[in-house]
Amino acid sequence: MTCSNPTVVPWSRQRRRLVQWVTAGVVLPTWAASVQAQMALSAAINVSGSFRAMSQRMAKAYCQQHLGVMPDVALEALAKARKQAQAGAADLAKGSTAGAWPAELSRQLEEVQKQYNILNTLTAVAPSKASAVAVAEQADRMMAAAQTATEALEKLARAPSAKLVGLAGRQRMLSQRMAKHYFLMAAGVEPKASQTQMNADAAEFKQALQALAAAPVSTAAIRTELDLGQAQWLFFETAMRRNPDAQGMSAVATTSERLLEVTDRLTSLYDAALREVLG
Repeated sequence: MTCSNPTVVPWSRQRRRLVQWVTAGVVLPTWAASVQAQMALSAAINVSGSFRAMSQRMAKAYCQQHLGVMPDVALEALAKARKQAQAGAADLAKGSTAGAWPAELSRQLEEVQKQYNILNTLTAVAPSKASAVAVAEQADRMMAAAQTATEALEKLARAPSAKLVGLAGRQRMLSQRMAKHYFLMAAGVEPKASQTQMNADAAEFKQALQALAAAPVSTAAIRTELDLGQAQWLFFETAMRRNPDAQGMSAVATTSERLLEVTDRLTSLYDAALREVLG
């Protein structure tokens, strides 16, 4: 996912900043009280939280391949998610090696990596209905591990507004999980359970949009991106209501990627705003 908005801190710059802070030799818990530590934690929340979205995006793309829905685009999305996961895991692992994270957090981050490795292996197999189910289940295990690690990082952050980074980041995951379940329904995999999860995710997504709009940390760029997010959500929500025929599935595939881009930019904007407040 790329970003053309100059006020957003790109993924590559966030990774470099995180590595620089981690390798500076400062160690928790003393380090956690500093402004630099809080900034590093904000970046780490963003990186760790992105694994939630990557897990669901990989499963969504894999299921798309099985259904023959824009397979070339799905393959590209899967490759991008793999690349991002590998880069993010390497950076967070450096924090563990440098002693920047508490032992329990390091263990949780290692668990995320473990679950990703399993998912990565499963998605290398030619897709079928059975393998799509296995991938979807493993994606949820990876997502749960990433959620645990992200919540642990949020607890370390002293600034209450750091949770906004995690909340905005969770929107990325929800956009992909809803699309994944739409494709699972199209594949005839537990349609009632998938519809129930989609409905719950849609309610959570809309509630989070309201919470972010009411949050005290706000900039002109954030407000603009929230408006874009609201508009893109309406397109995606409309697409999900369509029958899972060829046109409906293509609409969900396209709008879910666009919503992911918007929510990713929004997460980076909250990260940037938090660092500005702290600094």
